[in-house]
Amino acid sequence: MTVRIGTRASKLALTQTQQTADQLAAIGGFPVELVHIRTDGDVLTGSLSQMGGTGVFVAALRDALLRDQCDVAVHSLKDLPTGAAPGLTLAATPKRVDVRDVLCARDGFKLADLPQGARVGTGSPRRAAQLRAARPDLDIVDIRGNVDTRLGRVPGLPGNATDAVVAGKSCDLDAVVLAAAGLERISRLDAVSEYLETDVMLPAAGQGSLAIECRTADAPRKPGSTEGSQGPLAQALAALDDTDTRLAVTAERALLARLEAGCAAPVGAYAFRKGSMLYLEAVVCAVDGKASVRDKRATDGLTEVGATLLGIELAEVLLAAGAADIADLAAS
Repeated sequence: MTVRIGTRASKLALTQTQQTADQLAAIGGFPVELVHIRTDGDVLTGSLSQMGGTGVFVAALRDALLRDQCDVAVHSLKDLPTGAAPGLTLAATPKRVDVRDVLCARDGFKLADLPQGARVGTGSPRRAAQLRAARPDLDIVDIRGNVDTRLGRVPGLPGNATDAVVAGKSCDLDAVVLAAAGLERISRLDAVSEYLETDVMLPAAGQGSLAIECRTADAPRKPGSTEGSQGPLAQALAALDDTDTRLAVTAERALLARLEAGCAAPVGAYAFRKGSMLYLEAVVCAVDGKASVRDKRATDGLTEVGATLLGIELAEVLLAAGAADIADLAAS
């Protein structure tokens, strides 16, 4: 049995999918092959919100699973819509890596040191809103492209292909903000000038996590259930699942779902387990950065149900504090 693993063809997607494939093969003892799937997010141009949000990276992979073009799909979990996909199951959430966003700036600048009016690139309304809250004087520029393309917009960063200044293409920004996890996976952490701690910038729900999705019939069978499988792939997926990561991202995604937050809503959320407690903190920002509501809650219910209830509880707190009045939560 060869397990076919669907992936987007970007450098980051290929890297994280190959790492996952190697782990599954080592655990399950079966051969694997990567199947490249082209998604709308790889083809269309324009801002992510105009294309329909991060779900554009997921739909084609899900279709490939349902059409039996592949057996497993690997996503960045923050790209995965919160709604259920009929016939598919989130079979594994491997151990999470660094959740933080990072600043990659010319001349090693930190956020506080950037010159007034500095041009900072990001394609994320969440990052843009929190940047404006921290530094209202910055000029936030909407950008697209893969990680190398974005880093190429900042002059002098290690690994850049050119030092030519071309508006909209290369060396025309003072800094960009990206996820630490993505840079780590493609060995570009040397471009980081500052790690942005969560008190400055809360990450996207699921940031730093991977989502391994498969057909429900192939997913690990839960105790007491007849649905799913107990075959080699299901056993390997179960072994790759990290309980603490699943609890954390379940809470974060439950919060998004209760807020009815679209992919482009300026919402940050971060959950983590410490000892016998699961903690969740979240923020909803106005796009201009001039207003926000932020709060946190915790639970000792260390189950998926408990994590879900924690996310719903904190969402209710944020809504009561006016979250829907300061941000377009339905933005997609």
